[in-house]
Amino acid sequence: VQLVESGGGLVQAGGSLRLSCAASGRTFRSYAMGWFRQAPGKEREFVAAISWNGISTYYQDSVKGRFTISRDNAKNRVYLQMNSLKPEDTAVYYCAASTVVAPDSYEYDYWGQGTQVTVSS
Repeated sequence: VQLVESGGGLVQAGGSLRLSCAASGRTFRSYAMGWFRQAPGKEREFVAAISWNGISTYYQDSVKGRFTISRDNAKNRVYLQMNSLKPEDTAVYYCAASTVVAPDSYEYDYWGQGTQVTVSS
């Protein structure tokens, strides 16, 4: 599975962005998908995950109520809608594919190259 993120950019605090992750391969729908982020000088951290069928979703506490993960298996895409953005959300955001829904990065087998999100105060 090859993953390509898009949709990052510069936004003011309180604004919104929608990240998209395009996946290649016919097996996309068999994978759980996750979003992770890494800020400068910090470790990569879990943001959100979604089951293969979209029924189950999981979020890091700091983004609950602000971010929404979704997927469209017909289009081989997973999305991260980010609202009420804060400067502390600034990071490179990565999508990843796993055979299990998990918050741990080591569970994910495939990763995209990342897209930069910068939130100005």
